[in-house]
Amino acid sequence: MGTVTPRSVLRYETWTLQPDREPDAEPVLYAMQCAVDEETSPTSEDFAEPQDWVLRHCGQNPSHHTYREIITRPWRAWRRT
Repeated sequence: MGTVTPRSVLRYETWTLQPDREPDAEPVLYAMQCAVDEETSPTSEDFAEPQDWVLRHCGQNPSHHTYREIITRPWRAWRRT
């Protein structure tokens, strides 16, 4: 047999993941989507705007009662040392 040489090195590390609340983080964005026709509200940093869109949409479409909340939240990951 010949000489045995390592082909790879495994290194286990601990990572942390959490919402990014740093001052330079992207903003949290909200939108709502109608589950009936999949029409989507404009995206906003203020949840009241998509909520108002839902009320207008269901007023214009009385049979549309089901909606989805869409939240875009920035996250950050880093290696623990």
